[in-house]
Amino acid sequence: MLGFLQQLGGHLGAWFYVIAGGLACAEAAVMAGLVFPGETALLVAGFAAHQGWIALWPMVAVAVFSAAVGDSIGYEVGRRLGPGLRSSRLGRRVGADRWRRGDDFLQRYGGRAVLLGRFTAVLRALMPGMAGMAAMPYLRTFLPWNAAGALIWGAGCVLLGYAFAASLATVANALTYVPLLLIAVAVAVVVLRIRRKRRQVR
Repeated sequence: MLGFLQQLGGHLGAWFYVIAGGLACAEAAVMAGLVFPGETALLVAGFAAHQGWIALWPMVAVAVFSAAVGDSIGYEVGRRLGPGLRSSRLGRRVGADRWRRGDDFLQRYGGRAVLLGRFTAVLRALMPGMAGMAAMPYLRTFLPWNAAGALIWGAGCVLLGYAFAASLATVANALTYVPLLLIAVAVAVVVLRIRRKRRQVR
């Protein structure tokens, strides 16, 4: 897997910004998160940043911006299309149970649902559109919660991927020396046993 990612990073380079940002945006804008969660793309982008294929903080900025824009597009789609979206082909593929869960979540938490839904894959894809359907005030309620969620989730996913790559590097370095340490311990144990047997013979 690591070799595959290294080959991928060598070929994509700066396209990581576009691809990861696009998937993070599309997740809520067109409900792509039901098929391919944007967080996966951001985690891989964090890994790419650690490998030096892209820069970390520009990727964080792209992730946050893309997430916020994607949710705003999803909100506008829900506001304009309204209930017709549920009965559409895409809405039927989502399923009545998922729509019901989203309704219950929105009614229970109100504006906070936009932030809290960001951390559940299904709700992350549905909540912006549902907020638009419910005519949630955009500037006063939706936008602040959306911005907070995009900041925490977008930056968090990229930094988590970066930290994971760093831990892999640490483990790889440890694995280089651990076998040597184990061999040294084994040799020491054998030498001590030989000396002990010689003493017993005497």
